[in-house]
Amino acid sequence: MSSIDLLSIREQFNKNQILLCFNGPISRGLIEEIGKALKNYLREDNALPSAAMDVFGVYIELTQNIRHYATHKGYSEFEGSATVVVARTVDGHYQVLAGNQVELADGQAVCRDVERLAEMDKAALKQAYKTQLRQPRAENSHSGAGLGLLDVARKSSQPITTKLVDMGDGRGFFSILAVI
Repeated sequence: MSSIDLLSIREQFNKNQILLCFNGPISRGLIEEIGKALKNYLREDNALPSAAMDVFGVYIELTQNIRHYATHKGYSEFEGSATVVVARTVDGHYQVLAGNQVELADGQAVCRDVERLAEMDKAALKQAYKTQLRQPRAENSHSGAGLGLLDVARKSSQPITTKLVDMGDGRGFFSILAVI
């Protein structure tokens, strides 16, 4: 087993102003505990209350989506693992970045949805959110690009972005970035 250079990792975290980083299987309890830690980090970082609420809300939405997706797909603990990073930018914004393994076609569909949302201004996002809110939701619907994604887009100060890396065998690593 190779040695892990923890100092190098720490220096990378400090350089990129990473407040929180998680990689591994994610449960509802873990989402809650990390959420509590995130709230504490934001309070210590003197984040504005509105920004702290938005960062927390985006973190919850993205991690719950990962958990629900993995459960719906019947992924193993390893396949359903999440990678989550919350960082501060030099200009005072917060970045919430989350990623997980997905079926390639599912990842492509969400990327298309995000591209569509990126073309909307705040007023159009608000209207799309209200319209989606009024739509009936099928009881067993597992669409990952509905109300929650619209909410993330509305809370973001910049258009949300995605990246999908083909891992072979019809799967990909999907990541999404929201800047608050």
